Amino acid sequence: MGYTTDQIRNIAVAGHGATGKTSFVEQILATGGVVPQPALVESGKTVSDYTPEEVENGISIHTALSHLEWDTCKVNILDTPGSSDFVGEVVTAFRVAEAAVMMVGARSGVQIETIKLWRRLDNRNMPRIVFINKMNEERADYESVLQDLRDKFQVTLVPITIPIGSAGEFSGIVDLINAKAWKANGPSEAESEMEIPGDLAGTVEDYRAQLVEAAAEGDDELTMKYLEEESLSEEDIRNGIAAGLRDNRVVPVFCGSSLANSGIRVFLDFLAWAAPSPAGVKEVSLEKDGTEQPFDVTPDTTFSAMNFKTTLDQFSGKLSFIKVMGGCLASGDEFVIDRDGKKVKASKLYCAVGKKLLDTDKLCAGDLGILAKIGDAHTNDTFHAPDAYVHFRPLALPRPVYSLAISAGSKKDEDKLNEQLVRVTEEDRTFKVTFDPETHETVIAGMGELHINTILNKIKTSQKIEIETRPPRVAYRETITKSTEVSYRHKKQSGGHGQFGEVHIRVRPLERGQKYEFANEIKGGAVSKGYVPGIEKGFHEAMEHGVLAGYPVRDVGIVLFDGKEHPVDSSEMAFKIAARGALKEAMKKCGPVLLEPVMKLSVFIEDQYLGDVLSDLSSKRGRVLGQDQLGGGIMEINALVPQAELLRYAIDLRSLTAGTGSFEVDFDHYDPVSGKIADEIVANSQYVEKED
Repeated sequence: MGYTTDQIRNIAVAGHGATGKTSFVEQILATGGVVPQPALVESGKTVSDYTPEEVENGISIHTALSHLEWDTCKVNILDTPGSSDFVGEVVTAFRVAEAAVMMVGARSGVQIETIKLWRRLDNRNMPRIVFINKMNEERADYESVLQDLRDKFQVTLVPITIPIGSAGEFSGIVDLINAKAWKANGPSEAESEMEIPGDLAGTVEDYRAQLVEAAAEGDDELTMKYLEEESLSEEDIRNGIAAGLRDNRVVPVFCGSSLANSGIRVFLDFLAWAAPSPAGVKEVSLEKDGTEQPFDVTPDTTFSAMNFKTTLDQFSGKLSFIKVMGGCLASGDEFVIDRDGKKVKASKLYCAVGKKLLDTDKLCAGDLGILAKIGDAHTNDTFHAPDAYVHFRPLALPRPVYSLAISAGSKKDEDKLNEQLVRVTEEDRTFKVTFDPETHETVIAGMGELHINTILNKIKTSQKIEIETRPPRVAYRETITKSTEVSYRHKKQSGGHGQFGEVHIRVRPLERGQKYEFANEIKGGAVSKGYVPGIEKGFHEAMEHGVLAGYPVRDVGIVLFDGKEHPVDSSEMAFKIAARGALKEAMKKCGPVLLEPVMKLSVFIEDQYLGDVLSDLSSKRGRVLGQDQLGGGIMEINALVPQAELLRYAIDLRSLTAGTGSFEVDFDHYDPVSGKIADEIVANSQYVEKED
């Protein structure tokens, strides 16, 4: 069945780990008739968690795409992981959805990942819905969680459903808009309509009054009508809530239990009539010069799409997950990959239900689907019609925070390991592989220990190879603290033409971050201009390895003010060697010091762990810049900490905060390091300066 853009709903399901997201999606698919009955996560047979590593660990690792048809709409569901180690998957889902469903536990309430993901939604001004799940668990408390949400987020929450009882007494939900109650009949049984319990009549009336007021605020005309008539029709309520959700001015709240199949049907009905469609959504395209332009998602234009995710399937080959932004794409159509201008054909088009691929003839603007076997396609590519260039803004993924140096256990497995690492980077853009020419190490980086271990365990199992890891060496630098003036002569005679070059230089320290300055102040032709490029090259070579521990040198200013040359024996090579020797001599006299990279660290924790985390940062030579209360007992700590102290911080913070803390890190600047720490760095460098 074909769907128009206004019939499509793209929904990202997100939230803290263990709030029941995958079970919720499983129940949605069962209610929509996509699967015959919902599977338990523990069974390893859910639609969303189908990879071996997800089944083994019992958690979501990848965002899974599924869809169902409901009330003339196509609902695309993106089930995202709850662990902060896999936040890149959540960011990807937010990028292609028009609304998010935030899952919150009826007992646990708002947790740290709830807050962090809510902030990401705020940054996108993205509409969201809350589903308070697990109402049948012990100590479930709807009112308490609702107040927790209000306290932490300061938003207009609009309950659409409320529970009938809680914990062991939970039996269903009340739909406030339609004034109906729905009984929970068990995980594999459909909900059935029932009378609203008499003891809930007053509560329902109070909540419905709040609902009507919120609907009235969603539209100016409805506001006037409500003030005049003091009531709104059911259609008015729907229109007001839909408008408020679309403009991100209200947050509808649902409740229920995914495992008990409660609250699902009313939620799906709501998506059909209230959730925003992609029609008219303002995307951002980039001109070839980088200028941003608004782009309307509409079928009334030529084809364009964003490749937001790539997977490598052993049976289907490369799969490119796309969101169609403009026009339509049919099987057999040709399009261009914007990155290289290469024209390709859409031979196979699919819709997905987890790992199951369903053939489709056409995808239109706003829809999510999959292209198979486009070998040259990569994540963040834009696909467009051959005669209409467009490029969509790429995914804004977080930076990796945890790094390891890696090597194969045996030399013969190095190529196989490198091939697998590159393959992972194709699928996971928060996983990075680099070769550090300074330390001669292959370094992998990801979002945390769990993220990295999951990847490495998969490679070990599939390739049957041993992998060795260790903390990466820190990329220290060297600089000078004093000024000096030196002259250096390079003279070598070995029969025939010799080598001769003499340079006189002044060297001074620069401000941190200026890196390098060179000035030629030779007057009177003491050294020919033709030799100056060779002299500067010699300075560059000398700065590749400092005199303390062989680390690169920075923040040095050099003035060439005099020198001598020989009419026969001078050459560019001779002057390069002289310049290199001169700068080495100068650096020894200029109070050389080591510089260490200092990182800007943002730590997110529950306030009960504040003292322990601050104490730990102090022991790591950290300097705390400030603390921000994010609301609801969640703190953000900002600090500057030497990189050498953060190599295992992903593990340390998990230990300090019982697994609840997370952090973000980025390079800030270099700082001098001295004393015992500097002595240890020099002793461990094992650098030996080679003679010319």
